[in-house]
Amino acid sequence: MKDNYTSPTIRTNIDELGFCIIIPTYNNHKTLQRVIEGVLSYTDKVIIVNDGSTDTTLSILEKYRSTILIIDLPQNKGKGNALTIGFREAIRQGYQYAITIDSDGQHYPSDISVFVETLMLSDEKNLLLIGSRNMEQEGVPKKSSFGNKFSNFWFWFETGIKLTDTQSGYRLYPLKALAKKYYTKKFEFEIEVIVRAAWNDVAVRNVPIQVLYDESERVSHFRPFKDFTRISLLNMVLVTLLLLYIFPRNFIRRFKKKSFKDFLREDILGSDDSNQKKAISIGLGVFIGIAPLWGLQSFLSIFLAITFRLNKVLSFAFSNVSIPPMIPIIVFASLRTGYYLVPHGTKEILLDTYTVESISAHLLQYLVGSVVLAGVMSVLLGVGSYVLLSVFNKKVK
Repeated sequence: MKDNYTSPTIRTNIDELGFCIIIPTYNNHKTLQRVIEGVLSYTDKVIIVNDGSTDTTLSILEKYRSTILIIDLPQNKGKGNALTIGFREAIRQGYQYAITIDSDGQHYPSDISVFVETLMLSDEKNLLLIGSRNMEQEGVPKKSSFGNKFSNFWFWFETGIKLTDTQSGYRLYPLKALAKKYYTKKFEFEIEVIVRAAWNDVAVRNVPIQVLYDESERVSHFRPFKDFTRISLLNMVLVTLLLLYIFPRNFIRRFKKKSFKDFLREDILGSDDSNQKKAISIGLGVFIGIAPLWGLQSFLSIFLAITFRLNKVLSFAFSNVSIPPMIPIIVFASLRTGYYLVPHGTKEILLDTYTVESISAHLLQYLVGSVVLAGVMSVLLGVGSYVLLSVFNKKVK
């Protein structure tokens, strides 16, 4: 792929596509000049963000100030902050895409051609590309390999997209598709930005790149305990947002775009999941919807569906069996079921006269009855849906 381009060709394509290169740097004076010179052999559309370096970085940058844009920050605030400032400046200058490359020497500037060519050959221009390193090669720190696998898992959990590398700083960003505001400022920013991009329908993919780990030159500012903790906390927040907001939002959007018949046929019946998985997903949703889990139905239905790899759409949809018009019926049926299971239960509860006080007075009866009712209805609707899905699929075939 790299041999298909000469430097002049890359320069032309970078100009036509509206590219710039952003280099965030902090105390990487051993490798910084080599990275800059390598990038300049492909383009002079470069933005360097000096994140409060205290080594000889300033003296190295002096000779480039007349040819490229250099932003000096008075104090170090983190890679995420430096990238955000670089993105804002790139957008202000009218660039459409930004390739970010680390200044620690692990990335090869020649791989700029990989990003350029991939974008040119792709039909999808709303594309975020992440350089995929060979994490199994000799010299790669074990903590980097573990951290990458950990990050890949959570990115898949939060977006449904499987990637081989989510921590590489060598990336191509579609600038206008990025969020206006970010909440993280250090290394965890590079997780936040790709997850939120995926949630906003940006295609996120890997491209193969080379990597060099030279311990005699490379300076890593990643602090394993502090930064790993920050990343873990970020993933907790992202998972919560996924379950409480993103998935319900996407469900409603898909439902609004189609008629109920089309939604049923394409998103539910047309799913590649087996009939058994669909039926279990329906049963799970019904159980959670009827069980006394008020306020947690959506969260639990999606979380459990993701955890057990069930159909999230079906589980979420059927958890809404407890919509307001159904609540009196569910409560009444739960109390009546509990009457037969709890000693000294009360049978004389009318559907149109129950109150919070009456439920509180018969709380044990209600709780026991609702759990049993949820289990029974879950099995009945799960088995019934399996039979109906089997019949439907036979007719289709």
